[in-house]
Amino acid sequence: MANASKDTPLLPVYLIVGEDALKRDAVLKRLRTRLESKGDLAFNSDTFDGSTAVGTDIVSACNTVPFASDVRLVEVKAADHLKEADIDALVSYVKNPCATTVLALVADKMAKNRRLRKAVAAVGKSSVIECTPLKRYELPKTVRSMAVSHGFTMTDRAARLLVDLVGEDTVHLDAEVRKIALAHFGKRTVDERDVTAVVQRTAEAKPWEFVDAFTSRDIRACMDLFGRMSSASPYALMAACTARVRELICVQSLTKRGQGISVADALGMPDWKVKHHAAWARGFTERELRCALISACDAERAMKSGADARTAFLDWVLSVIVRK
Repeated sequence: MANASKDTPLLPVYLIVGEDALKRDAVLKRLRTRLESKGDLAFNSDTFDGSTAVGTDIVSACNTVPFASDVRLVEVKAADHLKEADIDALVSYVKNPCATTVLALVADKMAKNRRLRKAVAAVGKSSVIECTPLKRYELPKTVRSMAVSHGFTMTDRAARLLVDLVGEDTVHLDAEVRKIALAHFGKRTVDERDVTAVVQRTAEAKPWEFVDAFTSRDIRACMDLFGRMSSASPYALMAACTARVRELICVQSLTKRGQGISVADALGMPDWKVKHHAAWARGFTERELRCALISACDAERAMKSGADARTAFLDWVLSVIVRK
């Protein structure tokens, strides 16, 4: 459906699945446009919420004869929240769907072994439309494309700043790009100053970003990221940081003994997850890493004994990364 031509026959059922909401919206928009060319959807469409919908009601809507139109559209949002009994009804329907209805099931996630997904996949090779989110490093290029679609251009540094401020949700990014378009005058390329003037920081930092800054001994980054993690558990962060310390101790041991085993194999992790471990390990002495583990026990004990957990954790972080 996403890449099909207008002459490609529509299938009776589609599963539009993936966490990129902007992609899902684009697919649904194209689907609606095609169906509107065949009739009036104002009287021939129904929308259900999978978290509350009843399967038999969805099937009944699908089997309704279209009015003054060749086709009907039935959309089920949050299809991954359907209850098992409702899934049973839809699986049975998908095996023998109505020829005058297009059923669009929309979901953030749905495993390939789920019965409903397997039933939809059997309808046709293009019946399952993946809307997988872009990797973070791919987003700046997408943001610049969004800018062009809204009538302006922006620098790569400005696009990267926008992603840093807003996060990885493409719907939110597109809304902020539209906001910049409304505030932007002339043909000048939007730069970082323009983004800062219009966009407020709403993205919360990721735990892995903090752990990477911690093992890079980047104090400024740690403080900035910690301030953007109001909902993150200091206990979870402590566990992640101490796990990283243990990994670096292992790397130092391998290096010292000159063993041929790779860091990835020794830690049981994929190569891409350990590509910076050797450099991080060189940034600490053996004594510093051993002291970090010992002091982590004291900090965790304080966190569980009445001290403010966030303050105790941050004090431990600074004691580890600040060079003596």
